[in-house]
Amino acid sequence: MDYQTIKHIHHLTVALTAMGFVARGVGMFVGAQWVKGKPARVLPHIVDTVLLLSGITLAVMLRLDPLAAPWLAAKLIGLLVYIGLGVVALRAGRSLRIRAAAWVAALLVLGWMVSVAITKNPLGWLGTLA
Repeated sequence: MDYQTIKHIHHLTVALTAMGFVARGVGMFVGAQWVKGKPARVLPHIVDTVLLLSGITLAVMLRLDPLAAPWLAAKLIGLLVYIGLGVVALRAGRSLRIRAAAWVAALLVLGWMVSVAITKNPLGWLGTLA
């Protein structure tokens, strides 16, 4: 596949993972039963795998090294934070208040990661605050 196709796949899966995370969070907060179903538990892993593979493919195609491209390193660190917050937000066992705070924080991190990708600045939208 060529670069533009991989880039479009990456952008599509970013949108799908964001929409899925929002939908699963809202569904969880309102007590929707579909959130506990197999599709809601499996589909995000498929989308996120395609997202990660397309991101790695783009980095390889562009010969990007996270150590030489601070914005890419920032996105990777943000990804780990996003995953951690997502786990706290969507798994049972914590109070609703903690899960809601983790869900909102995960959405903020996701938005920041997108802004880092767009600006190629490790601060992303936070750079506008300085």
